[in-house]
Amino acid sequence: MEGNRKKFKMPHALVIMVIIIFIATVMTWIVPAGKYVRVENAQGVKVVDPNQFQWLERSAVGIQMIPYYIIQSLKSKSNLMYVTMFAGAAFHMIALSGALQVAVGAASGKFRNKVHLFIPVMTTLFAVICSTQAVNHFIAFAPIMVVIAMAFGLDSITGVAIILLGGAIGFSTAGLNINTAVLAQKICEVPLYSGLGFRAVCFVVFLVVTNLYLVRYVKTITKNPAASPMYELDLQREEKEADLSAFGRMDWRKTGVLISLVGSLVLLMYGNIKLGWDLEEDAALFLVLAVVIGFLLAMNPSKIASEIVNGCKSMLGAALLIGLAGAIAGVMSAGNITDTIVYGAGQLLSHMPRFLLGPAMFIANILVNMVIVSGSGQATAVMPIMAPLADLLGLTRQTAVLAFTFGDGFCNYVLPHSSALMGIIGAANVPYDRWMRFMWKLFLIWVVTGCALLSVAQMIHLGPM
Repeated sequence: MEGNRKKFKMPHALVIMVIIIFIATVMTWIVPAGKYVRVENAQGVKVVDPNQFQWLERSAVGIQMIPYYIIQSLKSKSNLMYVTMFAGAAFHMIALSGALQVAVGAASGKFRNKVHLFIPVMTTLFAVICSTQAVNHFIAFAPIMVVIAMAFGLDSITGVAIILLGGAIGFSTAGLNINTAVLAQKICEVPLYSGLGFRAVCFVVFLVVTNLYLVRYVKTITKNPAASPMYELDLQREEKEADLSAFGRMDWRKTGVLISLVGSLVLLMYGNIKLGWDLEEDAALFLVLAVVIGFLLAMNPSKIASEIVNGCKSMLGAALLIGLAGAIAGVMSAGNITDTIVYGAGQLLSHMPRFLLGPAMFIANILVNMVIVSGSGQATAVMPIMAPLADLLGLTRQTAVLAFTFGDGFCNYVLPHSSALMGIIGAANVPYDRWMRFMWKLFLIWVVTGCALLSVAQMIHLGPM
């Protein structure tokens, strides 16, 4: 009888997303509706007025409306979906060239016995890059990093972890992202880009803690490959059997592909930081890169078009996950329960002991981030409440901003409706439940570390500079 029992299988990521949308819909029937009055502050940013919250008549969302909000979300997230698919097309062309495989083969030979050095270097690289960029921009890197991890004899989780964990640290601590930390400082009327000295300390602390965890994990699966949550699934991967030497030596075409890739990434960072590029420009850049590589590989236009379609197909699942994620916020906004949850968090914080206020703000932002995944959306919703609350309780506004960036950033790597997480693990074919087997302990370590750092910030009265 026991042998006939069916083993539980985690549903497809798209199914999980729909279930969460359904739960959000049910919440609109239970959670009271409420809304803050929005006003424009001195900096021209539209924010909530913490003194003007009003209860509204319940506006429950019907189950039959779920498909509508899914389509609306797909429409609103189309620019990010295009980035994902066209980046997939570009990296598909790169994979066809064999250029990256040759480079990986050479690198893996040099670092074969130095994985404990290679991993921190790569996570630091992604951490530095993501101090100004959203991790979403690197979804298409996931399959490539899996190939690199496999070349080192590791697992696919290590490949995606290098991107996600490094990206999480840079995005959550650096304070250089215009749509999160800088926006929060703007709302709080704190000098823009201030507090970078203490943030640098936070950056280093989180980087050390995270790399120790990841290197320890790598040592464990190296000794016992079956300890990897992805062990059975990785055995079926083509990357596992790939012979990197079969791609031959570096020639002028492969060199041209790599130069095009590096040039595009440099242009991507410059465009986003200096030229104010958005996702539309990023998508266009990846499309151009795919076409350029096609010509470098001596493909005719029809062949290039065909391979671009194939590359887009490979990222369609990840793109759909990103699109569906926004439906949760759409449902909750339609039911007028988003502000209610923010209001509840503010009320709870006002009753916390002063010495726990910094960590409590961090935890509160984690809870709010489960509802408002958008960093800019969360900043405009919570910071007008956190700023005066910090003033009232003797906490600096800089500390409140830090609590927000920690809560908004680190939580994105465990939430099943986070576009960054689901996009990257979806692109790498890593199921959410397997990722969480690896990730849950580290997330708790992040929370404890964040609370400790915020306690320090509170004790030293972290100032604007």
